[in-house]
Amino acid sequence: MTEQVIEKATEQREARDLFRAAYENRYTWDENFPGYTADVTLREGETVHTGKLSITPDPETGNLNHTVTEVADEDAQKAIAGQAWEIAVHRVRRAFDETHGKNLFTLGAIDESGAVEIVVSGKAMGDRYKVRNNEVSLVHRHIHSVVVTINTLSSHQTEQGYLSHRYDSVYHDVKTGDRKGSQLFEDEYEKVGNYYILNRRVITDQKDKQAITSEFLFSNIQLLN
Repeated sequence: MTEQVIEKATEQREARDLFRAAYENRYTWDENFPGYTADVTLREGETVHTGKLSITPDPETGNLNHTVTEVADEDAQKAIAGQAWEIAVHRVRRAFDETHGKNLFTLGAIDESGAVEIVVSGKAMGDRYKVRNNEVSLVHRHIHSVVVTINTLSSHQTEQGYLSHRYDSVYHDVKTGDRKGSQLFEDEYEKVGNYYILNRRVITDQKDKQAITSEFLFSNIQLLN
């Protein structure tokens, strides 16, 4: 084995270890998470929509299922269901190798904030991340026809890992590179039993030089079982 090959293998291992540590430092719900119900309110300007939300574990798949009911407006129903899906996807716990086992990682540049770029090859070729202070501070992923770049602007630590507080998402067309829009998120959590659960999310959607703000409020949060 040549010295160059050894150096490359060492770099890939360092990149994987760095990214794995940050991935495993994310706050997720454990295997005992019972699910919960909540009242949900969506405010869009002067318009208010209300409904019910449930997030429940699926023991067969390991996924989290979401259900939204009692929302009269169809568009509001879709918007709330979209946020319920986001909650279910980001709080479910999956082993690093289950998610990234088919990827290779190499170290990229270090930016002015001290974040280290992690460049992905393999199954998720073209994706990249940044890691700073044992947190994933940037996610750059190809999702169907869109390239999504998520920058974490602030976060806070819990006893079981970090939660992002403010972050933005910028969307580009995967073929043309044209910018398709951006969103700024602000999340707040409350501890219910042993679990941190989203109780407020404000999304500022920037489209055609106009900012549209939506506020999702989750109240009366009750753990199941």
